Amino acid sequence: MTSSARKFYTIFLFLSFALLLFSTLEVQAAGICERLSRTWHRPCPSRDTVKCENHCINKEQAFFGSCQPDHSFKLVCLCFFGC
Repeated sequence: MTSSARKFYTIFLFLSFALLLFSTLEVQAAGICERLSRTWHRPCPSRDTVKCENHCINKEQAFFGSCQPDHSFKLVCLCFFGC
């Protein structure tokens, strides 16, 4: 009987720790906001996001950048900053 109580306690601790870990990750992820690049004035390369990323980092001091589709499904350069 003590073995099953020990298993339950171990599983309970593991799930509690996992819940704490995931809630911490969500808080950290919420600290990143995206914004359309203010200095990128050309089409975003479809398979080469590196140019957009380098532009965002070097010209706009963003954490990173990425080519993403906008509401009209054209690729635009989005820069990601801390909120």
